[in-house]
Amino acid sequence: MLDVTVVLFEDGMSSTAIMPVEIFHSAGRLWNEVHGRPPEPRFRVRTVSLDGGPVRSPYGVDIQPQGAIDEVERTDIVVVPTSGLELDLKLVAHSRLLPWLRKHYDQGAYVAGVCMGAAYLAEAGLLDGRVATTHWAVADDFAVRWPQVCWRPDLFVTEDSRVLCSGGLYASIDVSLYLVEKLCGHEVALQCAKILLVPMPRAYQSGYAMLPVSRPHDDQRIRTVERFLQDNFCQAISTQALADRAGLGARTFTRHFKEATGKQPAAYLQALRIEAAKAMLEAGSKPVQSISSEVGYDDVAFFRALFKRATGMTPGEYRGHFAPMSVRGQAALGSVA
Repeated sequence: MLDVTVVLFEDGMSSTAIMPVEIFHSAGRLWNEVHGRPPEPRFRVRTVSLDGGPVRSPYGVDIQPQGAIDEVERTDIVVVPTSGLELDLKLVAHSRLLPWLRKHYDQGAYVAGVCMGAAYLAEAGLLDGRVATTHWAVADDFAVRWPQVCWRPDLFVTEDSRVLCSGGLYASIDVSLYLVEKLCGHEVALQCAKILLVPMPRAYQSGYAMLPVSRPHDDQRIRTVERFLQDNFCQAISTQALADRAGLGARTFTRHFKEATGKQPAAYLQALRIEAAKAMLEAGSKPVQSISSEVGYDDVAFFRALFKRATGMTPGEYRGHFAPMSVRGQAALGSVA
């Protein structure tokens, strides 16, 4: 049986700690119990706080841990939840955690950071030179603070040399089930997901993100081109036409555009089209073929492939997640029919 230690933070988001507790506790146990078979628990789960005292969430949920971090001699898995947006203050307040994380990693433990919990792994040096993820809304700030980390905010779960991260609060479910599957096998993880009515680990969070198409910049010539693209993204527009609008040669324009926006012109136009398609899918039940044409793609198969590559979902799956309930209900009835 494997030992799991879940850290609790004062002012932390309770779900990012409680969901891992419940998933690891249920693995091999709850499915068997419901089906009248002897439980076969795969994990021993304990909760700890920095000093062993109770913690309170920002919304008043009190949790009493089973001990303090210094009481843990060894563990197979450590889960670090998220602790709020006041990152500078939290890293100082929880600085005792950093050497403790390094110690248990050096002893062979898997160390997982949920959402902004990845900050503690980065500050402890465990993510240096490694692939990691976090919530898409803070990914740019994290990339500036910890540039030695290869941040992948498009992913829900990353693993690199026993160090794991997950993006978003409820990605605590994804990283927990990921570890259940990795350490106990697909069948145990699938049973755990089924009995708790949660999906198996998701791959991409890019479909959930409202990311800016361009980063901030002060190049007025490129801003003029961006405004033109935003108003005319459904049209076929050549790089030369954009360069002429900026008053630059094609090669010079492409270089300036990439330096200012972080994207090549074609990739920028593609991103605009995908964001427009996402908005249409969220708004109602317009056919995917029509949406594809309206954003500039006459080949719907190409559009579907492009959309899935950008978001991790097909257009239909995206609509199923984010369209109004009435639209999702109609789609579900249509699939049954």
